[in-house]
Amino acid sequence: EVQFAESGGGLVQAGGSLRLSCVPSGFTFEDYDIGWFRQAPGKERETVSCISSSGGSTYYADFVQGRFTISGDNAKNTVYLQVNGVKPEDAAVYYCATITRCTAVAGFGYQFGSWGQGTRVTVSS
Repeated sequence: EVQFAESGGGLVQAGGSLRLSCVPSGFTFEDYDIGWFRQAPGKERETVSCISSSGGSTYYADFVQGRFTISGDNAKNTVYLQVNGVKPEDAAVYYCATITRCTAVAGFGYQFGSWGQGTRVTVSS
């Protein structure tokens, strides 16, 4: 079963930075395209960023505006989301998941498999 453990969230001041980590269980991230999602209170879950299994393609939602960077570390079997220039509207629970496709132009495919517990990002202004 595809499972993930997300970590790295916490309280951050507006304008600050965080690095979120996503560790898959039972497989390596090179087997699948991986996406980061987030869900703010009272809102639907939305796509944030994704990376292809090869690492050759990445995609970012428009609201990222150059502030986030997704990357993978083969040795640690971890996908990271570096979040810089945090804004109050970035406050949410962040999740990673397997997706059917990640391309630079078309973006996300469909999410499949289980959701992890997520990691909460709280922003102080």
